[in-house]
Amino acid sequence: MILVLTFLAGALGAVARFVADAELRRRVLPDGPWATVLINVSGSLVLGGLAAWAHRSASGESALAILGTGFCGGYTTFSTASYETMRLIEQRRYTVAVLSGAGGLVLAVAASLLGWAAIAAS
Repeated sequence: MILVLTFLAGALGAVARFVADAELRRRVLPDGPWATVLINVSGSLVLGGLAAWAHRSASGESALAILGTGFCGGYTTFSTASYETMRLIEQRRYTVAVLSGAGGLVLAVAASLLGWAAIAAS
């Protein structure tokens, strides 16, 4: 059952990413990789909090599989971030490539730590 729920949560996460990406690009961040960076950072924040909650909860392991691997895995996208960084390098937009590639990774890890700390402190 966990496998089926993880699959469904992953599908919902992918749809959420698709909608968020489209809306961010249409309304706020039309150029460059910034919508992907924001999506990855927000997903990392949620996953960090979820992991902290799962660490101290009796049902946490199942919830982490379903929501962490499923939803957050479908919502965030390392492969798109990598592809966008590669495209920026091909376009010789090196500063943006470094800022979005390395910067996005640093921000995502920081967001995950922040999510963990926020839930662990509550």
